[in-house]
Amino acid sequence: MAKVQSVEPNIADLANGWLKSYKLDYKLEQEALNTEIDSALNDYYSKNGGSGGNRPDVKLLLQDKNLNKYPVLIEYKGYKDKLVKLNSDGKVANRTSKNKPDFKNINSYAVNGAVHYANALLHYTSYSDIIAVGMTGFKDDSDNINYNIGVYYVSKSNFGIGQKVDDYTDLSFLKKENFDNFIKKIKNLQLPQNEIEKLKEQREREINASLVRLNNDIYQGEKGLSESDRVYLVAAAIIATLGVPNRVAPLEKSELKSSMEKGNRDGDIILRKIEAFLDEKNLPEEKKELIVRTLQNTLTTDNINKAENGESQLKRVFTKIVDDLGIYYKIGLTTDFAGKLFNEMYSWLGFSQDKLNDVVLTPSYVATLLVKLARVNKDSYVWDFATGSAGLLVAAMNEMLIDAKAKIKSPDDLALKSSAIKANQLLGLEILPSVYMLAILNMILMGDGSSNILNKDSLKDFNGTYGYGKTDKQFPADAFVLNPPYSAQGNGMIFVEKALSMMNKGYAAIIIQNSAGSGKAIEYNKKILKHSTLLASIKMPVDLFMGKSSVQTNIYVFRVGEEHHKDDIVKFIDFSNDGYARTNRKKASNNLKDIDCAKERYQEVVDLVRFGKSKLNIFTEKEYYEGYIDPENGADWNQSAPIEIKPTLKDFNKTINDYLSWEITSLLKNQNIEDNCLGK
Repeated sequence: MAKVQSVEPNIADLANGWLKSYKLDYKLEQEALNTEIDSALNDYYSKNGGSGGNRPDVKLLLQDKNLNKYPVLIEYKGYKDKLVKLNSDGKVANRTSKNKPDFKNINSYAVNGAVHYANALLHYTSYSDIIAVGMTGFKDDSDNINYNIGVYYVSKSNFGIGQKVDDYTDLSFLKKENFDNFIKKIKNLQLPQNEIEKLKEQREREINASLVRLNNDIYQGEKGLSESDRVYLVAAAIIATLGVPNRVAPLEKSELKSSMEKGNRDGDIILRKIEAFLDEKNLPEEKKELIVRTLQNTLTTDNINKAENGESQLKRVFTKIVDDLGIYYKIGLTTDFAGKLFNEMYSWLGFSQDKLNDVVLTPSYVATLLVKLARVNKDSYVWDFATGSAGLLVAAMNEMLIDAKAKIKSPDDLALKSSAIKANQLLGLEILPSVYMLAILNMILMGDGSSNILNKDSLKDFNGTYGYGKTDKQFPADAFVLNPPYSAQGNGMIFVEKALSMMNKGYAAIIIQNSAGSGKAIEYNKKILKHSTLLASIKMPVDLFMGKSSVQTNIYVFRVGEEHHKDDIVKFIDFSNDGYARTNRKKASNNLKDIDCAKERYQEVVDLVRFGKSKLNIFTEKEYYEGYIDPENGADWNQSAPIEIKPTLKDFNKTINDYLSWEITSLLKNQNIEDNCLGK
């Protein structure tokens, strides 16, 4: 059979002819568009998996009426059925089932290649909205060219996966007079919340793999860096490369020259970029100075700036961070990014097990559970007295923004509410400086809810006021979430008692070592019940923190502002089977698998706490029990459904029936044996 000839030159000639007729300033494969875009394409891994050298067939940079610029990347192919390869979810299939780049698809299909190029720009540039166009075709029996066009929107909002915009028969949507309407169309593209969650989970798995690779690389290859240095370098590199559109350009690797000239060392350059970024974020001066001062101590040391073979250690580490992580922190993930980073960084440390337990990350799905149990909504004011890397506050912010989006239909009002949530409705306290820096980083990545992340001892130095700008005004907390350090007094219940005593109303959900509810925190628990009602006690899976901690934990849920009475019903839930299977294999692509309706089980727990046994569906009354505690006891918070050992009349009747049935069966069997023996 004769090999089918590619018609790619014909496709390119046709499409480029359109662009020329539209009077657009397009650049072909070997031509330069601008330094930022060209550098990004060169730095990103190629379609074959090698290093760099990405060359789209056509590149454009178009501007809408609001002066926003949109890169357009076009890839041509010349075979039938080579427009786009989708996965089982209908998304551009650029990754394998093992979360590796699918170079075969990226190479073979026009749209897949264009989306690959678009991700290079998300990774290395300040552009967050890119148009990826694929076009392919073939000659029919009459020697006529048939073609197909695929137009995809690749952005932070869809995590770089890409969304199909519409069907097109030419490229005239790029014409100046049509472009504003086209941009309006892509801005109206919406991903359903369930799709967002699936994409988020996929990207989170990729993040975990990248973090392991990065940390291993730095730990093994870069000597002389303390654990704090590593944390600060990652934070500094990320902040320096975020950029602010039209105000602060992201720092590029090429700007670091490894010079030893005072004021122009790599550390000095990174620090200036960080200061410019923080200035544009309008952070309080005191907070900005604290961040700069903390990072400066690491960035300006002589050893890290000293050039060897023309490159400083700082530039080398900076390059590794940007190459491994750039795409993930630029696509706007609604995830506890810094928390994952924190856990991976600290997995290499020589902490004792007790100390490690104090800094363990709350899994994101558990953080979301706590937030829902605390009934967080768009109008909540949420605080966390041991915020760690701010993972619980990130989960709270996500829930608040989702609720706002669902209930506010005016774009202007939604934008104002979103800003208010980030600036005014979240407060966290963290005493450890290196962990505090990660909390700041986390909230900056989330669109800057870092305003009220405070480097303070919540037990000694906090009086309940806002951290910056409104230090004379009380933070009106009505939701409290917490995973405390278990080494603190009362297994950490000291934090709970203080926080709830400072609230007038609302709800609280905490995850804590369960011995806190069975004798290790009696005095704190009795104090808590003087002003708050225990609504639920939830026994969590023992392997919840696999690889980090093996302690049994419980979640306790409170209604704040009402004393607990002995006749108040408490819902005791055995959540030992949460539907997830966990492993701790370093090379596993996914250490968490839903094997038994996990998402549905988590939602049912929320519904049971809120509405009671009428919501029993997956669980039974063996796992759900409504009982009572003694407010003067403080050690009776961990109960389970009682096992009935006293026989009932029903049990007696069943036993008699079973016995009579056995007797009759035996009599008939014996009769048959006798008949057989008598030859009847």
